[in-house]
Amino acid sequence: MVQQSGSDKHELQTRWIYAIPIINRYIHRIGLSDILSSRMGGGGMVPHTSCLLILLRNILTEREPVYGIGKWASSIEPSLLGVSRDQAAHINDDRIGRSLDVLFDADRGSMLVEIVKSVVEKFGISMNEFHNDSTTITFSGDYEDADGSDKRGKETAEITYGHNKDHRPDLKQLLWTLTVSSDHSVPVHYMALDGNTQDVETHIDTWNFLRDLSGRSDFIYVADSKLCSKENMKYINENHGKFITLLPATRSETSWFHEYIQDHRIEWKDAFIRKRSKGDIEFRVFESPIPSSEGFRIVWSWSSQKEELDSKTRDRKIRSAVSMLDGLESSLRKRRMRKERIIEKAESAVSGVPYIRYEIKEERVETFRKSGRGRPSNKSTYRKIEIPVYHVSWSIEKGTIERDSASDGIFPLITNCMDIDASDVLARYKYQPMLEKRYEQLKTVYGVMPVLFKNETRIEGFLFLYFIAMLIQALIERDVRIAMENSGIKSIPLYSEERDCTSPTCYRVFSAFDKMQVHHLISNGQETERFYTEISDIQGLILSLIGISEEEFRPE
Repeated sequence: MVQQSGSDKHELQTRWIYAIPIINRYIHRIGLSDILSSRMGGGGMVPHTSCLLILLRNILTEREPVYGIGKWASSIEPSLLGVSRDQAAHINDDRIGRSLDVLFDADRGSMLVEIVKSVVEKFGISMNEFHNDSTTITFSGDYEDADGSDKRGKETAEITYGHNKDHRPDLKQLLWTLTVSSDHSVPVHYMALDGNTQDVETHIDTWNFLRDLSGRSDFIYVADSKLCSKENMKYINENHGKFITLLPATRSETSWFHEYIQDHRIEWKDAFIRKRSKGDIEFRVFESPIPSSEGFRIVWSWSSQKEELDSKTRDRKIRSAVSMLDGLESSLRKRRMRKERIIEKAESAVSGVPYIRYEIKEERVETFRKSGRGRPSNKSTYRKIEIPVYHVSWSIEKGTIERDSASDGIFPLITNCMDIDASDVLARYKYQPMLEKRYEQLKTVYGVMPVLFKNETRIEGFLFLYFIAMLIQALIERDVRIAMENSGIKSIPLYSEERDCTSPTCYRVFSAFDKMQVHHLISNGQETERFYTEISDIQGLILSLIGISEEEFRPE
């Protein structure tokens, strides 16, 4: 806004602050700028490290398309981005892309180790237990050059088809694995792998990294059922590690227990109750009387939520099958159908539904058919014939339902942890949904998809920054929640209409600072005054919880 008063020219320039001072504090605490700069020199007018940290701040606050980052950077108070106003004007997608190329060429492996070790040391992250899971990052396009070949002397992942966890088998993908500490789900490791990589192949490399990172092997490694292979479990056990995972339904131990509970009384032990606004979830455990085929401990677990889900799933399958069989019978009353086709449709209806038995009955119906050719007339003759008419009936196998319902809510865990209680084994495994929350944030809040790069080397550099973004947001959430607990604060009014939030996410924390600005009053080309958005009570509370001064929101 520009105003002319006599010979004086006045201009008011506005720049955004957002929550960037909070991000800057964590970048500084980690020592991220120094770690990047030590491996990435140069960059011309704007150093590569500065470009990458600007992209990192954008991922955490706005997630602009790469072509829009230049405009975004020019709207931010430049001192918060670590650049001058002239440097900020030279930020564009091409410069960001070149910086990502340099990041790809750098030793990202050693950088990852140094960054995570810095976080563990400076924030006191526990290294006693880790949780691992995987997801897919889906791409639109051919990506023909992303064939897994070496690029500039470094290995790359192949963007190709595989088991797509976003339910898009028509699109290519990368497999992304993430490992977090049980200490507030702080990420400690990631891998971007070929899109057709099987999850079972990733665990030994991940476990070895965690051993090197922590300097010990007796931590507990928790993962989904893909960890449950003889090779994986044997390797961890023989190297003095500990694991907890889910026993797949295809294992013989699972079918054995389902038979065992038919004629044995199970002495379930109450484990714990998880409080929820939608209804509490009860958990129980039972030590299997026999070990796994490898000799490992099996803990059978029961969940009231899973019991309800299993029952509803079975009822839905029965209703669907009955509806399809009734529809088939209705069709047979209107038109004829070959028996082979009827069997095919009936089998399709009861596929995966062992609770229904169907029967096809044949009825011989008399009818008359005209003899000879030509149109019917009063001289036509007819002969009596019998044709088969089929009917489909069904019945419920109540015994099968009763046997199956005895297993409702049950799932088995396998572990080599012999020194912890069965309830504790289950409690540690049930921490997995917290890791899944990280994936939800990755794909929704921070919008890793769609990936707006076509160059594979830039994609790999981009995913490295995404891991750093997830790490920073996890640290912010951890600090806020620990401080709330220590201060006896049960909630902060961060939701719309100032509704209470008991477990603030980084997104909610940042949203509280969405309107933070600085205004520069320029008179005749010189800044004469500076105005800042006032810090609200809620903002002040957040800053006090994470130990940041309000002065950091008044950049000079």
